[in-house]
Amino acid sequence: MSRMNCIIVDDEELSRKVAEKCAERTGFLNVVGVCESAIEAKKLLETHSVDVIFLDIEMPEMSGLDLIRNFKEIPQIVFISSKTDYAAEAFDYDVTDYIVKPVDYARFLRAAEKAKEINENIQREGADHIFIKKDSRLVRVDFKDIHWVEALADYVNIYTPKDRHTVLSTMKAIESKLPENQFMRIHRSFIVRLDQIKEIEDNNVALNGKNLPISRSKKEEFLSRMNTL
Repeated sequence: MSRMNCIIVDDEELSRKVAEKCAERTGFLNVVGVCESAIEAKKLLETHSVDVIFLDIEMPEMSGLDLIRNFKEIPQIVFISSKTDYAAEAFDYDVTDYIVKPVDYARFLRAAEKAKEINENIQREGADHIFIKKDSRLVRVDFKDIHWVEALADYVNIYTPKDRHTVLSTMKAIESKLPENQFMRIHRSFIVRLDQIKEIEDNNVALNGKNLPISRSKKEEFLSRMNTL
């Protein structure tokens, strides 16, 4: 599992130390900097690759909100503040989470795990293929060629226009490797590539000559994603 680079920014020494200890306890975080001010953090961000910032808001000279206004492409932000007053404005900047001091590890970990999940989704959406084990080989399968995936006991079948790949895996594991913006699990036994759907009728979808069922629990979400009129 790859680790996420993070920095901690707070003008209060005790708060910095608490957040740093929390980050060090979290196996998937790598602390690359601990800053006493937003100005110091700004300089660090210009030279370091950072995935998430644990950021105080009220600081002298430059606030946490001022910091994120200064960047077009800002890493994920988890605000850590003694006040709730800024929460509404903070979420206007699409921050990952907002923790109210004093910070305990359980609350810090929830925020860190949320950042990790978002980061993994971003990485998946940036990829365009997976490798599938076939006999003693690893075969590349592009996401654009996967039309649907079907559960089959302890295996899954991955269907492309030319092939059917049978893999020892769970649906949950396959779903986690496919980009969410391209695929959806429409039934406990089926995942479909959304741009391959030709028709929707009642509780079924048609794609590439195959009709697949939509479960009742998934239908509302599915229709909202299909941009229906």
